[in-house]
Amino acid sequence: MNDSSWGAPPQAGYWGPSDQGPARGAAPAGPAYDAHSAQHTRPMPIVPDVPEHGGDQDDDRGAARLSGPLFRDENPSAQSYAAAPQNPEPMSHAPQPAPRPQKKSAGRDLGAAIGVGLGLGVVIVASLFVVKAVFVGVIAVAVVVGLWELTKRLEERKGIKAPLVPLALGGAAMVVAGYVRGAEGAWVAMALTALAVLVWRMTEPPEGYLKDVTAGVFAAFYVPFLATFVAMMLTAQDGPWRVLTFLLLTVVSDTGAYAVGWRFGRKKLAPRISPGKTREGLLGAVTFAMAAGALCMQFLIDDGSWWQGLLLGLAVAASATLGDLGESMIKRDLGIKDMGTLLPGHGGIMDRLDSLLPTAPVVWLLLVIFVGSG
Repeated sequence: MNDSSWGAPPQAGYWGPSDQGPARGAAPAGPAYDAHSAQHTRPMPIVPDVPEHGGDQDDDRGAARLSGPLFRDENPSAQSYAAAPQNPEPMSHAPQPAPRPQKKSAGRDLGAAIGVGLGLGVVIVASLFVVKAVFVGVIAVAVVVGLWELTKRLEERKGIKAPLVPLALGGAAMVVAGYVRGAEGAWVAMALTALAVLVWRMTEPPEGYLKDVTAGVFAAFYVPFLATFVAMMLTAQDGPWRVLTFLLLTVVSDTGAYAVGWRFGRKKLAPRISPGKTREGLLGAVTFAMAAGALCMQFLIDDGSWWQGLLLGLAVAASATLGDLGESMIKRDLGIKDMGTLLPGHGGIMDRLDSLLPTAPVVWLLLVIFVGSG
């Protein structure tokens, strides 16, 4: 029942006089009816029965009406007065035990996440410092799997069929071209991959052609092209240390944001995009990344300096956060939580590449500016 109906002027259904005669349920008209006394009697409304599906409180929500005691208990003030017992027992004023505080949850399986993260770290570091070409192969495999996850989700959720075959072949070739021929080779491979997507899609009916090829070109740029900057970092004389610095700073930034945000986070950073991210978490990412950057540039990079590491860490925290928000936008548009389930505790490959991909060109460029291409 609407609370606004209490205290309203007398209307039909009230005890009391009316311009149209006695209302239904009023005392019968006649000599026994004292109109003068009735005017000085406080009108008392006849309370309607409780609606079957929860009352007026559902109307302003626009949601489906729910029934049952569970829904009504969530808003006790909206229950009807008529639903109260006629002879209620006196309420007990005995103190109720305080509810036990809930332990704050991290929101994912930390054991699985740490185990998978350590396993991936061992594989990456081993391939990075043993044979450079092996690490290029690791990048290519990650790119192909990431493209498969992205195109699969696009087809499942939006009906967009970005051609996977030319994307996978062109993406792997793009990474190799970036390692062998640098930025020029990466751009040429990107252009050829986009052309292959356009031609490949012509073998199917024209309906949806524009959206399919647009998504294909976007996927080619978003995953393999950005990943080629990691391969280009590797070509320097101290390439493995540059790539390790890039990986460490991105991981430290994500870890700092997660740890500080989980413990101290109060103010939302971008609630419409990613409700879990906070401004305190961003401050943690910046602090951790700048400290790690100063150490890495001072001790891992040839001719590097600690103050350069501070700038590098700040840039990494910004790009990693933007990359994370960018993929959150994609997943929110698709209506999914994770891009895949390949990595327990992490989601899919794309859920781990989200902050790495946009950070790669930033680190590559700043390292070239600070210490040269090597």
